[in-house]
Amino acid sequence: MASARKAQISARKQPQQARSTDLVSAILQAAVQVLTTEGAQRFTTARVAERAGVSVGSLYQYFPNKAAILFRLQSDEWQQTTSLLHGILDDQTRPPLVRLRALVHAFLQSECDEAAIRGALDDAAPLYRDAPESKEAQARSRRTMQAFMREALPDSGQAERARVADLIKTTLSQVGKHFSDTPRSRAEISAYADAMADMFCAYLEKAGARPRSSRPRS
Repeated sequence: MASARKAQISARKQPQQARSTDLVSAILQAAVQVLTTEGAQRFTTARVAERAGVSVGSLYQYFPNKAAILFRLQSDEWQQTTSLLHGILDDQTRPPLVRLRALVHAFLQSECDEAAIRGALDDAAPLYRDAPESKEAQARSRRTMQAFMREALPDSGQAERARVADLIKTTLSQVGKHFSDTPRSRAEISAYADAMADMFCAYLEKAGARPRSSRPRS
């Protein structure tokens, strides 16, 4: 069952030459445009091909159906978000709270910049929610956050670090979606990110300062 599901959303082949790479890039750019203007419910391979200026047959050389295009867009989004998380939190040249603040700003800005396509991809999520690529992206994010929490809360137990990490990630995700539903100016995004970062940093400092005897058992 899993193999069949993966086959339905996987690209037929990967571009090997510059011309085919450009074709795939044009298809994906057109897909984003169709998503943002038409939405996931009206998203079709024919509309994407027309917007890209290519034949449906050329599109099918690389993507067997619309689910495969959506999955590629979602995979790219997963990779970008995971790389953003990893790049900021793994930078040990900066103190943990500075990194956390930078993450909040970058994440909230990203959510607002890509609000239209994220919303459309959310509508199509049932097509690929259980795909191996989804699970790997989630696993990598967990590993990055776990490593950060070990550094930020060295005297806390594993259970408490996991609790703090889950609260931060869940709040970021849910608030980011809600906040980005409305168009925001750069100033609004920055002010909101500052307020959220203040809240997270205060929580992290309190968790780190809590006497070990008063902490929940791991």
